[in-house]
Amino acid sequence: MRTEGDLTTYDVAIIGAGVIGCAIARRFALEGAHVVVLEKAADILDGASKGNSAILHTGFDAPPGSLEQACVADGYREYVAIHERLGLPLIQTGALVLAWTDDEEAQLPLLVEQARRNGVDDVQLLSRTEILVREPHLSPLVRAGFVVPREHIIDPWTAPYAYLLQAVVNGAVLKRGCAVRAGQFDGAAWTLDTSAGSVSARAVINAAGLYGDQLDAALVGRQQFTIRPRKGQFIVYDKPASALVRHILLPVPTKTTKGIVVCRTAFGNVLVGPTAEEQTERDCATLSSDALARLRTHGAAIVPALGGVDVTASYAGLRPATEFKDYQVHAEPARRYITVGGIRSTGLTSALGTAAHVFRLYAAFGDRHSPLAAPVWPVVRNISEYSQRSWQCPANGGIVCHCERVTRADIMSALDGPIPVLTPAGLKRRTRATLGRCQGFYCTAELAELTKDRLTEPYAEPIHDV
Repeated sequence: MRTEGDLTTYDVAIIGAGVIGCAIARRFALEGAHVVVLEKAADILDGASKGNSAILHTGFDAPPGSLEQACVADGYREYVAIHERLGLPLIQTGALVLAWTDDEEAQLPLLVEQARRNGVDDVQLLSRTEILVREPHLSPLVRAGFVVPREHIIDPWTAPYAYLLQAVVNGAVLKRGCAVRAGQFDGAAWTLDTSAGSVSARAVINAAGLYGDQLDAALVGRQQFTIRPRKGQFIVYDKPASALVRHILLPVPTKTTKGIVVCRTAFGNVLVGPTAEEQTERDCATLSSDALARLRTHGAAIVPALGGVDVTASYAGLRPATEFKDYQVHAEPARRYITVGGIRSTGLTSALGTAAHVFRLYAAFGDRHSPLAAPVWPVVRNISEYSQRSWQCPANGGIVCHCERVTRADIMSALDGPIPVLTPAGLKRRTRATLGRCQGFYCTAELAELTKDRLTEPYAEPIHDV
């Protein structure tokens, strides 16, 4: 890093604070680079990263030899290696890939062989009887399947937050509400025109997710892929449903989608989804009552007892699909620019591996940094249902959100620290507040009071019927 006048020149500017941008920031900071992360939204994880199924994938069904398969495998290994040091959960469920028709059953041996080519060699074919022993609440109409023992559940929001937090406490800078509008490269460094002023950096990494192609066009004058947003809708069952599902229940995948999943969440619920719906809008993921009804029918078809459990929430997310099946990661050494696009449903798992891949591309630019000899390892606050939480500990200030047992200590911790939360949606992702059965009906007023003058987007008071 160098400073000339009032303008600091960073080693690297990372555009986008989704899971990929957060993981890249962590990797570069640990490698000794001085990093700035530019996020146009008021808080992190506000784009594609906010809605996913939270599965730690093995990559068993990824195209062999693809960049996606390599990044998923590397990301999986690194998450398993570091999650305890950062305080991140790993709920070891395993997965069952289930066949319900003759055609699907015929594909199982091919999928098992593909998994083994991808280095996932502990998969095992199972008969209908063996499956029902493992999942006693499953529909008896299942034909056959196989187990993927190392597919697990993680917390979809705390992981990327922990990656960015480690970057920040080790010297990275985060700028929120900072939309990149244009940029110029003078042969040595970039000057980025943003909504928060100019930013100078010797290299730029485009991790803008749903807007990655448009950012390429704005900065380098061309795009190597086109984002085709794919909407996924989910339903979430109430807590009693978690006793009905032991594994991640996967369908036989198709050429275009992994299909609809039934699985537990890190927060003690069961989700069903996602749908796969092509659309043109990049900012809007609306819910459809028809689609949600189909998901509920699907859930009850897979696990009949789910038909007797309430659905307490629904949500939709957008995946930054492109015209290509594989990830789109391209480096332009002459302009010291890397674009990281087309990271779809496996992005949560692959993020750490993708970050390592991007750093290798950057190293080819010729820059040299000294990896941190003794990096700081912050431990994040647990919000998973499968480890001890604040409400179980003394001096927590009392419970604010009773549905999800979120305490005042949880809220105040999220409002303070190196990356204070700035929006109600961000607070939900950081603490689980308003995520439960009443969806904030009873706790929003208290949350509004606790967060008064602390958020850029304050809570709206709920309307209570009388």
